[in-house]
Order: sequence, then structure tokens, then C-alpha cells
Amino acid sequence: MSLSIPGKTLFQTWRDHDLFSGLSVFLVAIPLCLGLAVASGAPAQAGLLAGIIGGLVVASLSRSALAISGPEAGLVALTAAGIMTLGSFESFLLAVIAAGLIQISLGVFKVGPWIHYVPISVMKGMISGLGLILIGKQIPVALGTSVSLQDLTQSSISIPVTLLSLGCFTLYLLLKRKSSAPLKIPLSLWVVIIGSLLAAILTTYSWISAEAVTRIQIPSNIFSDFKIPHWSRLLELQIWKVGIPLGLLASLEALLCVKAIDKRDVLNRETPLNRELIAQGIGNVFCGLLGAIPLTAVIVRSSVNVDAGARTRLSFYTEGCLLLLAVLIFPWVLNYIPLFTLAVVLIFTGYNLTLPSVYRDLWREGWRTFVPFLLTVLGVLSFGLLYGVLIGIIFAFMIQGKLTPSS
Repeated sequence: MSLSIPGKTLFQTWRDHDLFSGLSVFLVAIPLCLGLAVASGAPAQAGLLAGIIGGLVVASLSRSALAISGPEAGLVALTAAGIMTLGSFESFLLAVIAAGLIQISLGVFKVGPWIHYVPISVMKGMISGLGLILIGKQIPVALGTSVSLQDLTQSSISIPVTLLSLGCFTLYLLLKRKSSAPLKIPLSLWVVIIGSLLAAILTTYSWISAEAVTRIQIPSNIFSDFKIPHWSRLLELQIWKVGIPLGLLASLEALLCVKAIDKRDVLNRETPLNRELIAQGIGNVFCGLLGAIPLTAVIVRSSVNVDAGARTRLSFYTEGCLLLLAVLIFPWVLNYIPLFTLAVVLIFTGYNLTLPSVYRDLWREGWRTFVPFLLTVLGVLSFGLLYGVLIGIIFAFMIQGKLTPSS
């Protein structure tokens, strides 16, 4: 697929369309990459590395013109559970490599088009369930405590951090009511900037203690704290028990994303699904090798890319190069970001995944659609993503009597 569009040279295409869109995606990606890594229990730089790999490696292999790859909110629950199950981030990196190999295998065996047979209600249930999990994980962080949501009543919260989080919530909602954010800076980045400035001022003048505000920790030299996989555990069954569902979920989300973004392409290009699976798989192998959290095609940043006028994969390279520069040159700036600002951003991200309007619309479509959706949500919350999706598919088949391809 060409990197230029008809009637324009490569440079003209980049200058007129993909430069601004790549910059816009970069501004959205910084808080999300950092926040998703921290929410997963991984080092903060692991999220930025995943964004760089998505913007440079996957972009070079994929034939999608507009779908951006990087860390995704839907993978947070499995990533956090995987790190906890395997005992360390270095062991989890092996599961990321395994997930990538699974994706490559799916692409080689041409199972990409099978995505059409997963009922829409089950897909929406999966996404909504993951949104609820993300919100639940970030509420304690926004309250200034490190305990889980279930243990929140048995722990004391930080009043200063809670008030700062409420201020960031209010800022987000006020800016969202405007037709466009000031200076065209994404809402999430405004929250991070203002929240970081407030925290810096309050701690500098000792109005709140510096210990009360937990911040991002990125080494000044990212290569000095380079995480590598624990290769001795590669053949352990537990690694593959984590890697297989991770690979399936990342594949499902990638295919859903490229399908949705292809429909918004003004040039009516169509992404080859099997090629996309292979590209995503190779990207995740790189993530495992280089110490990054898993990636997939991301609907939020891809939508920003389209809305900003992107036309080709040059916007991917722009975003990837800007992220790389941020990690190499300005890591000290990122270390001023408090965790509560990222928690606020991720709570709104989770809310967008599980909007009340989704529940309302599926309810109006009738019980045959709503029941598989609701059971998928409950299954994801109770038993995990893979079992939740299987429960939804089984009940959809039982209710409808067949699984037909969706458009």
C-alpha cells in the first residue's frame, strides 16, 4: 500500500495530512501509554516502548492505512493478572512473546475473517466488561491509596490526592462541554498538565506533603533499566496459559479496530485481516523482547488519527518517532506526572468503553441481543475475558440457534 495519495508526493502527503495527525496521536498517546503501563503493574516506560513499537515496527508490516497500534485499555486486565500470576514482569514478557507467536499462527492459518462470526452483542459485552474492570482498578489510585477496590473500606484514603483528582475530573468535564479543547490539545493531556502543575505547586510550598503524591518513575537512561525475559521459564505451561488468551484478545481487538476504522477511510481502502494478525504478532514479539507491555490496534488513537485528517501510515511513523524522542530526551519531564492524573484519564477511558447508551441501545434491541451482552459482561467480570467471551458466544448460539457473519 502506497505511503502517498493520488496527486501528491510523499512529502506533500505527510505535510498536508499526516504530520498534524501524527502529532495529535502522540499527544493522546503519552498519558495513555504511561497510564496503561502503570495500571497493569508494569514499569511506566514499558507503555511508551509499546507505543514506539506500534508506531514503527507494526506500521512497517501492517497494510492498514489508518489503524494505530499501541497499548490498549482492553489488555490491562489480562496484563495485570498475568504479571501477578507469573510473579514478575520479566516472566510476563515471555507470555507476550507467546501471545505474538499465537497471533502470527492465526494469520498464517488465515483465521482473520472468522472475526465476522463473533456476535456484535458479545463484542460489545467484552469491551464493556473490560471498561468496568479498568474503572475499578483506577478508583483507588485516584483516591491516593494502593489497595484494591474490594479492600478500599479497610484502608484510609489521601484527602489531598482525592481533592486533586476531583479537580481533574471537574476540569475534564468542563473542557468536554466545549466544542473543542483549548489549543487543540487533547483533553487527557490537559488533565495531566494541569494536575501535574497543581501537584508541583502544592508540594513545593508544603501545602501537602511530597510523599502523598506518587509520581511516574522513568529512568533517565531507559536502557539502564532494560527489562529482558526470564528465558529459563519459556517452556513452562503457566507462560502459555497466560500467553494464549492474551494473544486471542489482542487479535480480537486488533481485528475489531481495523474493521471499524476501515469504514471511516475516505479513500475506501480495506485492511487485509490475516496480514494484520501477522504484523500485530511480530509487534508483540518485539514487545516481549524489548521489555514492553503488549500492544494491539487501538480504536481511541485510531479515531483521533482519522479525525485529524490522516491519509497514510506516515502518521504512524510520526507518532512513533515523537514517542522515541520523548523517551530518549525528555524522560525527566515525564517523571513530574502524578499517578492520580493518569488514573482520572483512565477512568474516563474505561467509562467510554462501557457507556450507559450501549446498555440502553442493546436493551431496546430485545432480549435475544441483550442477554448475551449482559452475560458476557458478567462473565468477564467474574471469570476473566476468555471465559466471559465463550459464555457470551455459547448463549448467543443457544438463543439464536446459529452464528451468522456480521457486517
